[in-house]
Amino acid sequence: MGAALQTLKGHTGYVNAVTFSPDGKLVASASYDRTVRLWNAATGAVLQTLKGHTYNIKAVAFSPDGKLVASASYDATVRLWDAATGAALQTLKGHTQDVKAVVFSPDGKLVASASYDATVRVWDAATGAALHTFENYSVRTLAFSGDGLCLQTDRGLLIINNSTAAIETQNLRYNNIFFIKGNWIANRRRSLLRLPLEHRPSSLAFRDNLLVLGLPSGIVELIELNYRE
Repeated sequence: MGAALQTLKGHTGYVNAVTFSPDGKLVASASYDRTVRLWNAATGAVLQTLKGHTYNIKAVAFSPDGKLVASASYDATVRLWDAATGAALQTLKGHTQDVKAVVFSPDGKLVASASYDATVRVWDAATGAALHTFENYSVRTLAFSGDGLCLQTDRGLLIINNSTAAIETQNLRYNNIFFIKGNWIANRRRSLLRLPLEHRPSSLAFRDNLLVLGLPSGIVELIELNYRE
């Protein structure tokens, strides 16, 4: 059902988040060792190690064009990086507690972050300026709508415009292709691959039939899933 393609070694702490670049050529991993690493998905080579956060990193995201990386940390900041060079571009400050989620808008012009301080903040990706703050919203999930005008969260929609921020409640449906179900990698119809104890992930991401797992040991693994409906 599945074959291990690469084992990516380099982190020295718990891998908290993994994601693919939009073109699928890179993997980003965020760790409790306070670094983000960028890997070549085909060869497993480490391309960049992004350093600057002063505490554990909780989340990582690529911009839609793959040129920027955003990382969210328990140091209460979001950092923006150049994916090609690893250069630090912006440090977004304003949250007062751990930042647990970060996401780019579809056009790459905005960054949104969610924190344990019960706020969601929207930033200008080019300048780092804070544009909107949604107060008293402790959310677990964060994603922009396709038109970039709303933030989808587990507590409903946060509507963004140039003058005001309004909130509208809506039930959201999540339709992941692959997910972790107990000890298994599964899709909506069935369990596909049983994970041994040492390979049960702390984070995961997928693209087509490729799955990347972040493990508590600090290892990142790429797995190709082969299955028939």
